[in-house]
Amino acid sequence: MAQATQEFGDWPLKRLMTEVCGSGHKSADDLTRAQATEAFERILADEPDPTTLGAFWLANRWKRNTPEELGAYVDVMCERVEYAEPDADPVDCGANYDGKGRSAILGVAAGVVAAAAGTPVVVHSGDRVPTQKQDAYKHVLEELGVHTELTPSDSADMVDETGFGFYYQPAFNPAVDDLFERRDQMGVRTFVNTIETLANPAGASVHLGSFYHLAFAKKVVDTFVESEFHDLDRVLMFQGMEGYDDVRPGYTKVAEWDAAGDEEGGTDGDAEAAGSEGASFTDFEIETAEYGMDLEEADLAVDDVAVESAEITEDVLTGERDGPFADAVAVNAALRIYAREDVDSIEAGLDAAREVIDDGSAHDVLEALREF
Repeated sequence: MAQATQEFGDWPLKRLMTEVCGSGHKSADDLTRAQATEAFERILADEPDPTTLGAFWLANRWKRNTPEELGAYVDVMCERVEYAEPDADPVDCGANYDGKGRSAILGVAAGVVAAAAGTPVVVHSGDRVPTQKQDAYKHVLEELGVHTELTPSDSADMVDETGFGFYYQPAFNPAVDDLFERRDQMGVRTFVNTIETLANPAGASVHLGSFYHLAFAKKVVDTFVESEFHDLDRVLMFQGMEGYDDVRPGYTKVAEWDAAGDEEGGTDGDAEAAGSEGASFTDFEIETAEYGMDLEEADLAVDDVAVESAEITEDVLTGERDGPFADAVAVNAALRIYAREDVDSIEAGLDAAREVIDDGSAHDVLEALREF
């Protein structure tokens, strides 16, 4: 342990537990950036014993991480990520890596539609990551006959050739992938589940993600601001089904952050809420019924998530399926197009999405992915 302390600094996880964050959610202190940085460096080096590591992860969960801590964890991770930036500047879609188990994954179809409409999109996932270990982007793409176990360089080429790109976590983020067994033993989510979705392997300037509560969206924005690695222009987050990046039917809250604010120096949010001076943080609501969509979450339920999501994707893109799934794909595509500011409203994004479905352009993108 003395050697580890000399190598890493003065804050092994056991000391952090004893002196800083291990006394419970009401009395625990937050870690400084330096402490959080050292802690995650030790974790990625496999230095802590399993008991101490588990206790540290639980302590972070109970006390709730600050943006400063998460920003430090993100930066330690990003130092080890293999980045491959396409020539296109895509929307980075950061869905929860541990997947979905009850409803269709619509992000593949939505991303393909957005790509056909001129908005490049990047998605990324692992292979049934703890804790849920359910179906994610990788599994839907494989069911569609798209190759997924790509190098980051190949993933960047996929974006430039098709407008849609998939980055595979073990290839671009092996340090976090190496934590699989230790995370699997926890049985609950840790801060790793949050930060792995923020890796942004394509170096995009726009991030699209999901949240359960608006406060979490603000925390993610402030995490990006605290990160010394990331330099995003926009973040768009919404309440997603099963925590994924698929919009909930009915009422959905959307959070929107712009690093530079609007032309008059900000919108409804102030600099403190936005996380950086001159930035803007606002939120608004989407009511799918206002777009003529009569759908509820139950309409999007499936039994075999990967297989049925692939079938739905194929059917929607070929124009053979309308109704709830087609509407849900269109509104999710619209948000991706809007996130990159390729349109100035969700309505305009819906028009663009439906046009490329109707004229076959979206299905052409899917075929290009299969040929890649």
